[in-house]
Amino acid sequence: MSPLPVVPLLGDEPIAGLSDTAVVDFWRFAMPDLKVNNTRGVFAEFLVHQAVGSTRRRVEWASHDVETDDGLRIEVKAGAYLQAWEQHRHSDIRFTGLRARTWAPATGYSNEKSYNADVYVFAVQTAPEHTSYDPLDTGQWEFYVLPRPKLERLNTNSVSLASVRTAAGQPALFPDLGSHIRAADPRPSAHTDEATRTT
Repeated sequence: MSPLPVVPLLGDEPIAGLSDTAVVDFWRFAMPDLKVNNTRGVFAEFLVHQAVGSTRRRVEWASHDVETDDGLRIEVKAGAYLQAWEQHRHSDIRFTGLRARTWAPATGYSNEKSYNADVYVFAVQTAPEHTSYDPLDTGQWEFYVLPRPKLERLNTNSVSLASVRTAAGQPALFPDLGSHIRAADPRPSAHTDEATRTT
């Protein structure tokens, strides 16, 4: 199910009827703080998108968050110890919405929720203090990668960070994230192709 063609915005496009106002002003209004949960989640998707070298744009209504050029479907969940509001302690990180209903133009939403990605990436912004928090520093992020079969064995719609760590093992840092995701690809064709290339 392909999205309709879109001309990417650059940010300097003027908004008709508003003087000295451009698309970048809307972006500054809508996403000024990468600590906000929804925005942080989209930014984590962007990091994964970059790590796997995808040229496919984000599709809001897709059943997964990122897709590689060869069709690997990736779901991204993000969390952080710090939030945009005042806190007395670090947040307990829990990832929700692991199963979801799919949507198609002809039939609408599916009746049942399911795991809809091939690989799941759990992204954690690790800064412990607001004074050091920098979401634009990829060194402050760690990523836990699970193939869908392993997540299906957990049989849950939400999972704690502790459970993710148990299931995934050591986290991937950003420079190695793409290779971790490829290694977790559960599609038989992915590993067949790799074996063909290395023999």
